[in-house]
Amino acid sequence: MDAKNIARMIDISTVKAEATIEELNRMAAVAKEFKFICAFAMPCFTKRLVGLLSDDKDIKVGGVVGFPSGADTTSIKIATAKEMMAAGVDELDMVINVGALKSGLYEEVYNDIHSVVETADGMPVKCILEIAHLTDDEIKRGASIAVRAGVTYVKTGTGWAHKPTTVDTIKLIKSEIGDSALIKAAGGVRDLDTLLAMHKEGASRFGIGINSALSIMKEAYARENLPWKYEV
Repeated sequence: MDAKNIARMIDISTVKAEATIEELNRMAAVAKEFKFICAFAMPCFTKRLVGLLSDDKDIKVGGVVGFPSGADTTSIKIATAKEMMAAGVDELDMVINVGALKSGLYEEVYNDIHSVVETADGMPVKCILEIAHLTDDEIKRGASIAVRAGVTYVKTGTGWAHKPTTVDTIKLIKSEIGDSALIKAAGGVRDLDTLLAMHKEGASRFGIGINSALSIMKEAYARENLPWKYEV
């Protein structure tokens, strides 16, 4: 697993409330340098990000839906998905209705996800469980519902919650869904060994903030004795 392959598994992001245009511009430049597979911004900056990356067809742009709480109504999620698609994104990462899942309203959870999947019309959809707020049984239930609703990926978190994704989280989701969907780990992936351990257990994409992504790439470069020029 060399540095180039690692970069092609990373969705680099700047999706905090305080993210600035300066950080967005920096992320776009870093994405081009390392050829990260996808880049994400908050919805208000997504169209701008599409423009920044329009000259590099190797990098996808993702749009977030229901981010970060997942508590938007389904109609709002559909509208956001449509707006993100109109802005030119290649993928959608939507947050599950956490409260509905924890309340046992499973068909409502299913319909919420499935509505966005239908709206996406073949565009990859990643369903964010936000595992920090869930029990193990709820994680398994949410993952199963997401797969039934037709998502491409089950994703662990937004990165906003207090509890990080762990290798055990990936094992748990994999034990539930097998190969019926892909897995994206996000929230707490801050070093290369963690990324590699999660990949071994079944994660194939990783949502990582710009600083942690650079730190991971610095580790990967060091292991290959490649020159490094970025500050981390």
